[in-house]
Amino acid sequence: MNKKILIIATIILALDQISKIIASIYLKLNTSLKVIPHFFYLTLCHNYGAAWGIFKDYKVLIIIGTLLAIILIYHFIFCFKTNKRNNLAFGLLIGGLAGNLIDRLIYGYVRDFLDFYLFKYDYPVFNIADIAIVIGIILLIYAVFKGEDVNEDNSSRKNKRKTRQVSSK
Repeated sequence: MNKKILIIATIILALDQISKIIASIYLKLNTSLKVIPHFFYLTLCHNYGAAWGIFKDYKVLIIIGTLLAIILIYHFIFCFKTNKRNNLAFGLLIGGLAGNLIDRLIYGYVRDFLDFYLFKYDYPVFNIADIAIVIGIILLIYAVFKGEDVNEDNSSRKNKRKTRQVSSK
């Protein structure tokens, strides 16, 4: 794995876990602390499921799914073009997934605490890991649209080129 991706993932993991520890110490469970009225609150919640609390009765399945996602992402690191944006995307994804995975393994739930109201909609409470995952996915989608999802150095790509050259002779 690229050293830069590992550094980014480690920073995200540390920020996520430290912020969750601070939230767990200073916030009371399921009680909101108003930061910006009608917009931003700190609300400690325990999420036993995945995004928006779905699959809350399938903890083992979520853990297995997260591990498989990390393995799949690791594979894609070698398929995508190596550049700063893609390194950031993969680092954010791995760090975010690892942060929430650690919570699930240790506590059986994910500690969420960032609570926003947008246009009178109470958005589901989330954490630093969730932010990293979303930004990482957006960056990878952008990379796909830019054609950076195929690494020119990828050996399978070279083999395909060689096969085409041989068959055209």
